[in-house]
Amino acid sequence: MELRDRTVLLTGATGGIGHAIARACAARGASLVLTGRRTDVLEGLAAELGAQSVAVDLADRAQLDRLLADHGDADVLIANAALPATGLISELTVEQIDRMLDVNLRAPVMMAQRMVPGMLSRGAGHLVFISSLSGKVPSAHSSIYNATKFGMRGFAGALREELHDTNVGVSTVFPGFIRDAGMFAEADIELPPGVGTRSPEEVAEATVRAIERNRREVDVAPLSMRAGVMVAGMAPELASRFQRRMGAGDVAERLAAGQAGRRDG
Repeated sequence: MELRDRTVLLTGATGGIGHAIARACAARGASLVLTGRRTDVLEGLAAELGAQSVAVDLADRAQLDRLLADHGDADVLIANAALPATGLISELTVEQIDRMLDVNLRAPVMMAQRMVPGMLSRGAGHLVFISSLSGKVPSAHSSIYNATKFGMRGFAGALREELHDTNVGVSTVFPGFIRDAGMFAEADIELPPGVGTRSPEEVAEATVRAIERNRREVDVAPLSMRAGVMVAGMAPELASRFQRRMGAGDVAERLAAGQAGRRDG
């Protein structure tokens, strides 16, 4: 689908990755509806791009319903919003878990459920779910985050199959470690030598490419990480042993500690 003259509903627009996606879509001639909870940031970006802005908490079901009532007729959905959702399951409260599940998984599912019928009736549309490589490879200290991202991959893949005879596309984008913006950057930790990163702009480029070419899945990570993901899919126990040997558990623990203050959004 070409983005020119299409309306794009983008969640999680207040973060650095959301900014990059918004600018990339605007550069293709799309009209944008930007959502997020940080009104000051949201309105500044909307003014820059000539977009609409809607302050919304996706964990609040009434607010989500209002958003969809007002903007559920968009041509493209880019579900980018997410909470870190890291930490040991024993450290999380029920309220935190509910909020993580609502924002990271329930909201994208419900947005698709409400928007797909209109896309079908118009004969065109596209849905993009911004997941994570954590939706393909599990890691310690992030069981809830892994659950939401694995769930998103399963949902998007099945939805794509359901819609394959229509002109409505479904794509999932899987970023790895993203520098300068996003959850990893905000945690401010160092990666082991040799572990590469990608930029928010590369995530945005992958998102636009997924829409324009109707790609099923796009990984945004160095070749070494993408190869590791492939191995993990074929030999998960072997991959887990290798990850532990390389100190992945320590990275995961430090990442969870760095994100602890953001678990509630």
